[in-house]
Order: sequence, then C-alpha cells, then structure tokens
Amino acid sequence: MILHLAPLDDWLADPGRPYATASLLTDGFIHCSADEQTALAVANAFFADTPDPLMVLLIEESLVEPMVKWEAPHGAPPPGATPDVLFPHIYGRLNRSAVVGLEKVERGPDGRWASLTPWS
Repeated sequence: MILHLAPLDDWLADPGRPYATASLLTDGFIHCSADEQTALAVANAFFADTPDPLMVLLIEESLVEPMVKWEAPHGAPPPGATPDVLFPHIYGRLNRSAVVGLEKVERGPDGRWASLTPWS
C-alpha cells in the first residue's frame, strides 16, 4: 500500500478522469509515501498551511497502471522521515481504481498533522 496526500477538493475534482496533480507537470510524477509516519512528515513539511480536510489516498500499488518507481528524495528527507527513506513516485495519471481507501489527516493540539483516521 502506498499513500498520497491530497486536499479533498483536489481528489474530488474531475472524478470521471484519472487523477493528476500539479507535480505531474512540474516534477513528472505524483508524489507518494510508503507509510503513515512518512506521510505525516511530508504533510507537516509541505502541507502545514493547507486547510482541512487533507486526505490520504490509500493506493494498492499492484493496481496502479502507470510506472511506479521507488526513489530517494531530492535533498534531505522531511523532518520525521528516516534518513534512508525511499518514496514511491507514480509516473503518469493515476487510475482511480487503484485507490482502495481514503483517510483524513488529523491535526494534533499543537496544530501539526498528527494522525490518520478512516474517512466516512
């Protein structure tokens, strides 16, 4: 299972088409994380000012149609991620059938992203 952070409005936009992000145009791939700890580290590093709701798409890697590459980050990993972390990158529009669940990223008392809870 790989995880992708997305504001809810981004995920809900254009539901009849494969999912794409701005990073697909700028970086050539959709950024993902391998686990909850890494996803939360990324959320706090890159989505700190994103308003709720911030979601995690739970993606079954074996169902992803575009190529997935596990790669080291460009530069240092975000605080809270292990130094040897590899990130799954999806090189193309994500077929929505590979998304098998959604979780909401919750803030802790200090305002930082702290946990994932099932989305209902």
